[in-house]
Amino acid sequence: MRTPICERLGCEVPIFAFTHCRDVVVEVTKAGGYGVLGALTYSPEQFEIELRWIDEHVGGRPYGVDIVIPNKYDKEAAKAPGPLKELIPEKQRAFVREMLDAAGIPPLPPGEDERIYQDYMARERNYTPEGATRFIEVTLRHDKVNLVVSALGAPPGDAVEEFHRRGILVGGMCGSPAHTRHQRQAGVDLLIAQGTEAGGHTGTISTLVLVPMVVEAAGGIPVLAAGGISRGSQIAAALALGAQGVWCGTVWLGTRESELTPMEKRVLFRARTEDAVIRRWMSGKTVRMIRSKASEAWEQPGAPAPLMAPLQSILFNQAKARIERAQRDEYCSFPAGQVAGTMSGETTVREIMYALQNEYLSAMERLVAFGK
Repeated sequence: MRTPICERLGCEVPIFAFTHCRDVVVEVTKAGGYGVLGALTYSPEQFEIELRWIDEHVGGRPYGVDIVIPNKYDKEAAKAPGPLKELIPEKQRAFVREMLDAAGIPPLPPGEDERIYQDYMARERNYTPEGATRFIEVTLRHDKVNLVVSALGAPPGDAVEEFHRRGILVGGMCGSPAHTRHQRQAGVDLLIAQGTEAGGHTGTISTLVLVPMVVEAAGGIPVLAAGGISRGSQIAAALALGAQGVWCGTVWLGTRESELTPMEKRVLFRARTEDAVIRRWMSGKTVRMIRSKASEAWEQPGAPAPLMAPLQSILFNQAKARIERAQRDEYCSFPAGQVAGTMSGETTVREIMYALQNEYLSAMERLVAFGK
């Protein structure tokens, strides 16, 4: 199971864990895999705290980070005068307000809407070249980080050069062969072929079809398979398709260590595979997320069109806060892939790592038996 990318990154098995939870990063890495911390939900200051904690608990092992390094961004939106929330049309505001009111979900206490908005805008400022520079500076202070993955699109060449000067590999996400070409031009060292089964922002090509296409287009760059990976037999399949490992995300959400709230875990464990749907309720962009009454309301005839980012995200975050305070599971939505339907109860990271490796061995034994 040890592949060349394991040698380059210093892990024992090619199981990569993408997560927003430092505990998952540490437990996966200590169990022989490779943890990657997503920076999307942190400020640069909090990101520094998280990485320092990982350094202290990971036992000297290397790990990675996933950050937004924008190659292109909306400069006009960044210069928009006045608060962005004032650009949200009343039609969409009223739609969300009336949906939650009709469900008996109480409004937030006075001032809470504004606090949530300010917290969101503080994060939004990180998605600019200037914001990315701050995360890069934090990352470079931690010598156990030897892989940086660009979360959205191909990273700019100057960032890739800087990481390479420090001996850090750079990875890029691919949802199509065209993405592969862009990532190769940027000079990345690792490609993650993410099929439509994955949670979050995802494309339309299935993992089984996408991985060999990306491998062929990669020109020798190592490829990880992502999207729908939760079993050891799928790791064997990924390696058979030409990948050097797997990139998993949703499978860690049901662990004791994950960042999900108790309500989100209840929703996750009740979800079927077909409940992981692609919707625009969360950000205005297509996101695979858990189906809820809120996500489906936007799909009904007469519903307003979702707004462009980041306006839709502002609506979503304020609605999410109301739903969480009321503990209304049926309105709860969050990113998750199709493997959600295979998860029925809380487990631990170590149990998942053990199961993945045992299932991989069983799958390989079956293949060997078929060849006799």
